[in-house]
Amino acid sequence: MNLWLRQLKKDIPADLHTPVELARFELGSALPGLKTELRVQASMGDAYRIDPLDDGSFLLTGGSTGLLYAAYRLITDRLCGQEITRPVSSSPKYALRMINCWDNADGEIERGYAGRSLFFRNGRLDYDADRIRTLGRLLASAGLNVLCINNVNVHYPAQLLLEDYLPDLAALADLFRPFGVKLMVSVDFSQPMRHGVATADPLDPAVRAWWQDTAKRVYAAVPDLAGFLVKADSEGRPGPFTYGRNHADGANMLAEALRPFGGVVVWRCFVYNCRQDWRDTKTDRPKAAWEHYAFLDGAFSDNVILQVKHGPFDFQVREPLSPLLLGMKKTKLAMELQLAQEYTGHQIDLYTMIPMWKELYEELPADNIMSIAAVSNLGDDENYTGHPLAAVNLYTFGLLAWDPDVDMTAAVTRWCRLTYELDPLQEQTLVELLLSSRRTYEKYTAPLGIGWMVTPHDHYGPNPSGYEYDLWGTYHKADRNAVGIDRTHEGTGYLDQYPQYFRDKYGDPASCPDLFLLFYHRLPYTFRMRDGRTLIQRIYDDHFEGLEETRAMADKLSSIVFPEPDASVIRERMDKQLYNAREWCDIINTFFHRLSGIPDEHGRTIYD
Repeated sequence: MNLWLRQLKKDIPADLHTPVELARFELGSALPGLKTELRVQASMGDAYRIDPLDDGSFLLTGGSTGLLYAAYRLITDRLCGQEITRPVSSSPKYALRMINCWDNADGEIERGYAGRSLFFRNGRLDYDADRIRTLGRLLASAGLNVLCINNVNVHYPAQLLLEDYLPDLAALADLFRPFGVKLMVSVDFSQPMRHGVATADPLDPAVRAWWQDTAKRVYAAVPDLAGFLVKADSEGRPGPFTYGRNHADGANMLAEALRPFGGVVVWRCFVYNCRQDWRDTKTDRPKAAWEHYAFLDGAFSDNVILQVKHGPFDFQVREPLSPLLLGMKKTKLAMELQLAQEYTGHQIDLYTMIPMWKELYEELPADNIMSIAAVSNLGDDENYTGHPLAAVNLYTFGLLAWDPDVDMTAAVTRWCRLTYELDPLQEQTLVELLLSSRRTYEKYTAPLGIGWMVTPHDHYGPNPSGYEYDLWGTYHKADRNAVGIDRTHEGTGYLDQYPQYFRDKYGDPASCPDLFLLFYHRLPYTFRMRDGRTLIQRIYDDHFEGLEETRAMADKLSSIVFPEPDASVIRERMDKQLYNAREWCDIINTFFHRLSGIPDEHGRTIYD
């Protein structure tokens, strides 16, 4: 299996209960000939320092979890052939570095592409303890420290907060605790109404009392629970709007219940009109988050974190940075990414995400967000992530959550070296393939930031107008003359939500980066790009190039000697990607050719 710590041969004993105990075990089993001293300095928390000493030994100093992170740093450096020869100090950028699992109690996973749940079966927590320890080891070695185990779309039976089920939750928390991983649970905002309360109005005393009693009961079972994750008033979920309240009212009510126990409320900002009439040209879905939250800046309790999707749509192949991440200066924010490849290939097509994340950080001021979260790509497949190479996204997310300045080539190289024993040429080939895979996928899918040309509901494969007349507000408005949405001041006004420097960069088609052109502008097919090509020719060229790059990727992958069973899975998924890339190329090019009537300048095959 493709675990980046596969070289740690010894299973983790069940009688280790603290990160310091685990750190000693991992060092002793992975580096048995190396003398190390661990010095606990509680005030350091997750931070650590590694000092090489003159006698060849190492002094590790840190908080309890910091020592565990130091141990994994020392181990993984050694496994990568790197030596620590001078003092190293490290501390994480974000205190909360979280994975959001969308697992349901019946064992299904919403948008899951790696099997079924690692945590649930038949309406209860039911898991393999050894696999949970392995998962804990993986998360800790990548620097991740919070795991929300259930779906934000809370489906019943969902009994994690009930007294009869709390022992099961406590037992799972016990398994993760030595790895410094705290659990979080998603809650249903209307849950009091399932337990005898007549309303879920956040200002109702009975509702507040119910949540306070529930929090007291939950924290008695799991004292270090990180808190609650909430999706409210979104896609049919209940929330404060039902009662004429705003989201600060709802989040602060839950924050009050969690405050005595040190818990936080992570409140998702994915709120928009999902019953939009396609004839409505005024409503623009990307504007929704700003309209719902920006005016509440400063109104949230200090133990509330607003979790904002990195883009204003929904994890498309390319989206601009959400304006909320730039504009809410008085509120604690978490940026939400998606490891699950919902719109980026279902963990079938190769899609390495760190190039996208690094682009986001180029737009993000240094101190605008306090926490970071990612939707899980985990499941109970033998390799945990479905496609063996999709594990690079989980690992590099951990490195980025610790240090957003991490070099993406170094991060991907480190994952390759820890995961596979390849010769230098094969390793270089794999690193280059992984780093180029995002751009290749983008070339053969939806063009130039337009998004949403996927098969409805499933979201795998092309359907250019699949969402064009639906209720979800995801339109490209392509006709015989033009394509794209005008989101400037003269159009929907979406761009007005950004600071002036951002408007200046993206507001003029002549200066807007090519890959965002159709997100911000409606343009004729004859629009002349800066490189001299017409818009329609750029669309054709990108799709043919994406298909050819995928074919070259398949050839290069076949030259790399992967161990079984990874090799078989990689071959099988590459065959599916080749088919998918051809479908995208032919269908998108044909779609635009039929609309525009403009032929490909190079005479390549486009179907009438």
